Amino acid sequence: MIGGARVRLNGWQQAAVALGSAVGALLDPRRADLIAALGETTGKPSFERVLERMKRSPEGMAILLEQPRVISAKVGHAWDLPENTFGAAYAKFMGSRNFSPDDRPPVRFMETDELAYVAMRAREVHDFWHTLFDLPTNLIGESTLKVIEFEQMYLPMCLMSVIGGTVRFNEKQRKLFFQHYFPWAVRAGAQCTDLMCVYYERHFHEDLEDVRRKWGIIPGPKQA
Repeated sequence: MIGGARVRLNGWQQAAVALGSAVGALLDPRRADLIAALGETTGKPSFERVLERMKRSPEGMAILLEQPRVISAKVGHAWDLPENTFGAAYAKFMGSRNFSPDDRPPVRFMETDELAYVAMRAREVHDFWHTLFDLPTNLIGESTLKVIEFEQMYLPMCLMSVIGGTVRFNEKQRKLFFQHYFPWAVRAGAQCTDLMCVYYERHFHEDLEDVRRKWGIIPGPKQA
């Protein structure tokens, strides 16, 4: 089960939910449910393109067939892996912030089971990407990762999140972001592999630096 009960919306309803979610998320960026709703109601064409790419990739196709979930019951073994591994780095990232993989909101507005899974997968691998790119979870780090997510998936929500984040920057943060983080993120998102076609859970036991090299990932700047 990918999420709770899904809701079918007509065009006007979809626009209303998107607008309401955008305004609400701008006023309170901590509302993960609103950000999720915005991503779903504006992102169908993007998720369809991601789905087609996954179907053309052997590893992406395996993800679609097996539909792995990034939840405690499935990724808890990462906490027991050797320190140098990707899985251990992910566990450290989550544990140091008291994050739980079970905290992601359910998918509600995708029309098909396949698209619902792709939307859920995009949501659940977010913290894998934080780990791989070594980006913090502060405003600069989240805005930077949204640039990479936009490069990878072309989700309108990612672009809107970057704009919303830069509006909340103070002068020092804005200068830091546009001089260092933004240009790096544009390059990083374009040069790495298709990250939605990576079956991350199968690589937990591998060395973190090895998987970064394999997937063309360069860790982020250290100015934040």
